Amino acid sequence: MVTIRPIEIFLLQFVLYFILWLVDDYLATLLSISFGVIAFFVLVIALISEWIEKSKVPRIYFSFMVISMLTPFLVGAIYLFLTKGRLSWLEGGGTLF
Repeated sequence: MVTIRPIEIFLLQFVLYFILWLVDDYLATLLSISFGVIAFFVLVIALISEWIEKSKVPRIYFSFMVISMLTPFLVGAIYLFLTKGRLSWLEGGGTLF
């Protein structure tokens, strides 16, 4: 069985989100906010259910959820820093496609 470490999950998500930000920042904004918020609420529900009744969910699941929650916001913040806060959809510009 192949084991994926949390740093590998983070790097894979980081690259995919960054490519999305470079291609279309409007879609990246929507997906980053949506996936980050969804991952947060799934993590909260999982932690509450784990607190109520212990299960055999591996620790990597919770690590994956935390990474999935933080990575989109981190990539978005880095993109905004690199572009000095300029988003094409706020300035009325088009996308690459």
